[in-house]
Amino acid sequence: MSFVILSQSEEIATVTLQRGKVNALNEPTVDELTEAFQNLEKDRKVESVVLTGSGKFFSFGFDVPEFLGYAKKDFIRYLEKFANLYTYVFQFPKPVVASLNGHTIAGGCMLAIACDYRLMVSGKPKISLNEITFGSSVFAGSAEILRFCVGARNAQAILYSGAMYSAEEAFDLGLVDQVASEDLLVEDATGVARELALRNGPAFRSIKNLLRRPVVEEIMKSEKDSLIEMVDIWYSEPTRKNLRKIKIY
Repeated sequence: MSFVILSQSEEIATVTLQRGKVNALNEPTVDELTEAFQNLEKDRKVESVVLTGSGKFFSFGFDVPEFLGYAKKDFIRYLEKFANLYTYVFQFPKPVVASLNGHTIAGGCMLAIACDYRLMVSGKPKISLNEITFGSSVFAGSAEILRFCVGARNAQAILYSGAMYSAEEAFDLGLVDQVASEDLLVEDATGVARELALRNGPAFRSIKNLLRRPVVEEIMKSEKDSLIEMVDIWYSEPTRKNLRKIKIY
């Protein structure tokens, strides 16, 4: 794998995004993440997963400059893959802990909220679903999962504002479950993953399915239409003008 690093310590596997300085998501990265989780689901030695990033970013979100060169049909193909990935992570039969080591933006935030538990490093890093600020919409899946995590009123505030939240602000909203110092983030995330791994596996899978299956059923009713709607907005000239201003360094 080129952009995803897998490591394991006893029963805990760690999936690390490593693509450039900001871990921007493109099609090969999503393919690698999907493959990594599929392999971990089959691995009987793995009882819990930590998802994190390298450097100062968990993930910037989509690699916007790259996708500006995509034809509509190709972008739809990517969005379907990405939507399948976060829905898969949301339903993953083993505990998934998001260790948010840095900025967690847009598509990166979508991946984070699909996990069972989120720890975020304190300090300068921000977390946001900021699509509205550059004229884009979100998917039905991300809206439903956000509502599941933070409730309807907070979900509306997060999506309408597109605000950038510190770890402490995100904790108050329910967007993250724990704030950690930079020095203790890895240790704390591993501790949560290990604690969840101690739960009875079949019982955990059953309870997680009971809690999350109704959300997935709701997603399936409108996900495809929401993707098409999002693409129409993404390719509109006002949004394209904003997207062209986005740089990734």
